Amino acid sequence: MAAIEGCREILGGPVAPACRSGCAACCIAPSISSPIPGMPHGKPAGVPCVQLDEALGCRLFGRPERPAVCGGLQPSAPMCGSGREEALAWLGRLERETAP
Repeated sequence: MAAIEGCREILGGPVAPACRSGCAACCIAPSISSPIPGMPHGKPAGVPCVQLDEALGCRLFGRPERPAVCGGLQPSAPMCGSGREEALAWLGRLERETAP
């Protein structure tokens, strides 16, 4: 779980990690302004999405109800860091720096 699995080269560019199982930092740290099933007014920063299951997986993954913003957020080495705590810190900092 702690290791980034599925790394791959993209068009000769930097290595992009796959999502880390059990992390869910991107489903907790950022605010989401678009409606989510179960959260019709979006999600505040720092609040876990109601669509996270017990294993911190997305119940909407691969389904049409999943918000486009969720599918658009792709893992990257700077965002994911070396583990969940680094990812939460990076995304939290980004949220604060881009808040209105």
